[in-house]
Amino acid sequence: MNRAIISGRLSREPYTGNGVVKFTVAVDRKYKQEGQPDADFIDCVAFGKTMEFVNNYLKKGMKVILEGRITVGSYTTKDGYHANSTSIMVDSVEFAESKKAEQGPRAEEFMEIDIDDDSLPFN
Repeated sequence: MNRAIISGRLSREPYTGNGVVKFTVAVDRKYKQEGQPDADFIDCVAFGKTMEFVNNYLKKGMKVILEGRITVGSYTTKDGYHANSTSIMVDSVEFAESKKAEQGPRAEEFMEIDIDDDSLPFN
């Protein structure tokens, strides 16, 4: 069975062309070693309704959870070099945090209160 589920942040804005959307998700590594990258950057591709969702709602820096299948391809560069590519063909995407969490707290969301220290039960 070929199923992949990842959680991470979009590392750049999604790119749309030829009926597909391409984007990269940065996934933090659980175990970090000095001198090694802290994250893996996973290329993702989506079609159809999933493509529309990504185009309409996802931006760089947003945290997402996605599910799809891993695909491996090969190609030859202009210089004649043979290369392989690995990506996830995305079937579904969902937000991994609320819009408020993404933006951080704002000053107007906090309320000032005046407390009389003498009324506190623990002084």
